[in-house]
Amino acid sequence: MRLVVLGLSLSSSWGNGHATTWRALLRACAARGHDILFLERDVSWYAAHRDLARPDFCRLAFYGDLAELAAWRNEIAEADAVIVGSFVPEGAAVGALVQRLAGGSVAFYDIDTPVTLARLARGEHDYLSPAVMRGYDLYLSFTGGPTLEALERRHGVKRARVLYCSVDPEAYAPRAVPLQWDLSYLGTWSADRQPTLERLLLEPARRAPGLRFVVAGAQYPGDIAWPSNVTRIDHVPPAEHAAFYAASRFTLNITREDMREAGWSPSVRLFEAACCGTPVISDTWPGLADLLEPGEQILLAEHGAEVLSALRGMSDPQRRAMARAARSRVLSAHTAAHRAAELDAYLTDASDVIHRKEKMPL
Repeated sequence: MRLVVLGLSLSSSWGNGHATTWRALLRACAARGHDILFLERDVSWYAAHRDLARPDFCRLAFYGDLAELAAWRNEIAEADAVIVGSFVPEGAAVGALVQRLAGGSVAFYDIDTPVTLARLARGEHDYLSPAVMRGYDLYLSFTGGPTLEALERRHGVKRARVLYCSVDPEAYAPRAVPLQWDLSYLGTWSADRQPTLERLLLEPARRAPGLRFVVAGAQYPGDIAWPSNVTRIDHVPPAEHAAFYAASRFTLNITREDMREAGWSPSVRLFEAACCGTPVISDTWPGLADLLEPGEQILLAEHGAEVLSALRGMSDPQRRAMARAARSRVLSAHTAAHRAAELDAYLTDASDVIHRKEKMPL
């Protein structure tokens, strides 16, 4: 298929978890033979931190505003499918434009579904409005569970389908590097994640000065009081993620509040860390047990004492066994190749429905 994708950013992973999700998915789509054009809004923040200016699995082009985007009308019209992502600048206007121009099916890939729905409830329609939402032929949601039914019944979405984030197993694999930290966390700062980071990492760090911790990610405020045994790293590029995880005895998964409440919202970091063979300690939310088996493939924690119990009490053989089990589970169901196959099926189904409607007699 010829695919046109408009996402937040493919070129920069700085403070942007969408980048690794798009890169893994589109690389796997290219491996299936698809011709892909990724159109990215030329934003100064990402332009200053680009780490993938020339991808080898798709064409990447930039546009400055909606008028420049309209110059790609032929590519949009001739594509078999066009996919618009969440948090695209002026995304509601972009979606309306694409829906007018596209000759094939048009899909929305929401990598932030619970956040999107919370924003809609507050009347915030910058990257998705109710009218544009209903205009998509397919709504791909990184959140599964009851949210899918709510999208169709409450919001009038035509076809809501789960498309979880995924991992590229070639980029995220175990590495033989020395252990540096007992517990790591990789993630951009977010106000609603910070209380959990405080409870599950900073508090244990204060209580266990002999253990080593690290927090990596952009945009953390300068007034956070980091314990002396917590290393801070502003940014770890994707090419170094596997080595970062391999240097950690355990890594921490923290979920944004809206996503915890919705459940069935696994972060891409969850799959990436597990695929690297690093044991994961996670906050708790509905649906997590459907993805990784608690106690066998992942550890769950609500309080710092539970984190310290794992760091101090789990033997290395137990830790490695859990890591192997989690990696095996991810490789069996959550790789980019799995997601690309799912995406193909969804797009084909949407296209078939559109064609059947076009052929119906008046």
